[in-house]
Amino acid sequence: MSMPIDRRSFVGMTLAGAAGLAAGRQPDARPGQVSPSGNARRASSGPLRIRHAVKIGMIRVGETLSEKFAAAADAGFAGVELDSPGPYTADEVLEAKEETGIEVHGVVLSTHWNKPFNHPDIGVQAEARVALDTALRDCAAFGGTTVLVVPAVVNQSMPYADAYRMSQNAMRGAAGLADELGVSIAIENVWNNFLLSPLEAARYIDELNEPRARRTFGWYFDIGNIVNYGWPEQWIDVLGERILKIDVKEFSRKRRDDEGLWKGFGVEIGEGDVGWDRVRAALRRIGYEGWATAEVGGGGPERLADIARRMNSVFDLA
Repeated sequence: MSMPIDRRSFVGMTLAGAAGLAAGRQPDARPGQVSPSGNARRASSGPLRIRHAVKIGMIRVGETLSEKFAAAADAGFAGVELDSPGPYTADEVLEAKEETGIEVHGVVLSTHWNKPFNHPDIGVQAEARVALDTALRDCAAFGGTTVLVVPAVVNQSMPYADAYRMSQNAMRGAAGLADELGVSIAIENVWNNFLLSPLEAARYIDELNEPRARRTFGWYFDIGNIVNYGWPEQWIDVLGERILKIDVKEFSRKRRDDEGLWKGFGVEIGEGDVGWDRVRAALRRIGYEGWATAEVGGGGPERLADIARRMNSVFDLA
């Protein structure tokens, strides 16, 4: 593994990036334009235009992909997000889409936890890059627009500054293929001890997009993941049109405090501390419209229909 960035240099870079954001630097997309995710941007007024999707692993009914897609459609979803590398061929996916009308709006990179881009083993790093290339090709073949990526994992043996540099190098290495395929790489906020503030998250994306003609990189904003250590509406305001898509789950600070950290997720959408009225207002302020994908415990037809109803409610679409 190559040497990490000097701490003083890294802190200076962070402060400089934050200053740029505070000065109002924004990505070049404007309301009314179409982002690389396929989400048309509009003025911040009127009802939200949100399309609901579900992760493929949440659909616990059906043997074939077509049957699973049909279950999602019957429950009220317009899209499904697949994993890649994964078990499905392009022919299977396209046939299921044709039979059900469900869209595959994107894929989730399936290897980013066990093969992070900042892994100290260069062999694992190489495998991670191959997996990302596969996910980009699958996404394009399935008709999707984004690959959801966790860019790095920080722990005691994988330092923060290394994670920043190594993950950006890997992302830049994949940018040519992403541009060729017309697919965007969407970085998600997860509990990986990395990109812990919206200012830093915005800077990370801006640095990747800086020399590029198209916005190859953006943010996949997980609303519920933020509640443990922040407020979703604040992240939305800072990230703005860098947000390509959103994941939907809930989190309860009370359950976290009373029962343990991970128990915070043990509440249904709309029954925790997300603050959906403030989230809706923030999404309107940035002119967001597009995909919102549930990421909660799934089940059969009744469970899926309940999730869809809850999403309609929190986005005030019911």
